[in-house]
Amino acid sequence: MNTILVTGGAGYIGSHTCIKLLEAGYEIVVVDNFSNSKPESLKRVRHISGKDFKSYQVNICDKIGLTKVFEKNKIDAVIHFAGYKAVGESVEKPLMYYENNIYGTLVLCDVMRKAGTKNIVFSSSATVYGLNENVPFVEDYPTSATNPYGKTKLFIEEILSDLKVADPDWNVTLLRYFNPVGAHPSGLIGEDPNGIPNNLMPFISQVAVARLKELKVFGHDYPTPDGTGVRDYIHVMDLADGHVKALQGPVQKEGAAIYNLGTGKGNSVLDVVKAFEKENKIKIPYILVDRRPGDIASSYADASKARKILKWEARYTLEDMVRDSWNWQSKNPKGYA
Repeated sequence: MNTILVTGGAGYIGSHTCIKLLEAGYEIVVVDNFSNSKPESLKRVRHISGKDFKSYQVNICDKIGLTKVFEKNKIDAVIHFAGYKAVGESVEKPLMYYENNIYGTLVLCDVMRKAGTKNIVFSSSATVYGLNENVPFVEDYPTSATNPYGKTKLFIEEILSDLKVADPDWNVTLLRYFNPVGAHPSGLIGEDPNGIPNNLMPFISQVAVARLKELKVFGHDYPTPDGTGVRDYIHVMDLADGHVKALQGPVQKEGAAIYNLGTGKGNSVLDVVKAFEKENKIKIPYILVDRRPGDIASSYADASKARKILKWEARYTLEDMVRDSWNWQSKNPKGYA
């Protein structure tokens, strides 16, 4: 029975991945400092799965604390979610992002190395494709970043890739995923961001539940069918399944294994709004405002590599995504609070 350490396991994607790991028969150990998550999510993971697991409130930058976790548990592999993730905040506080995301990963890798655990799946992002608009994005496209958050993802990809080159015994998998949305079908866990949401779906959901007055649609003059930005929205349960498949995938002998996780289809902001309104029978008031700096018109994945090698494919529809998002938010109007 393999034991998987999940850093940031109480967060949005981490908590859903914990459920998928437990369903697949893995033992899990969770590390989270709860800076952008709630302990309540882990209680609900235990309730949904019917299984118990160890969890530790530890910052990944804390080498002593992290070392103790490895000393107390035989860890076979790590899925690394822990990190700050708000683009706007990263522009305002770049040093905080570089320290937490990059230094934290360096600490984690050093502790893993000393413990003899050389298998890591990293939560990367489609943001590493930068301003490239040649869609769909393929894994061998050039990478770049337009903000400190994106740069941390890019730098960590480089660090882990260098680690694999230096020591081929490492198994490094980089998962570049696109726009996670939705929630567990039970409605017990979902996306619960601090403050005003940075992502579209929780913004829509909070408008629907009257926590926010209206949705701001950034940009309405893009070269897209309705003028609003097009993105590849993927259900968080599909994404969670992708992490389990990555653990079970073949070991790449040379270099890090890189996979896009997306549906391979783009939907505009207004497509998502209309789908939410139709599926949940709720009107979402919105206003059109100027573009945000650094946003591109279209971003969606070529996910054929993950389909071929990992035998993974996104199965949930946009209708599933908006229904499950509302199921979570309507049952938890104030999130986990």
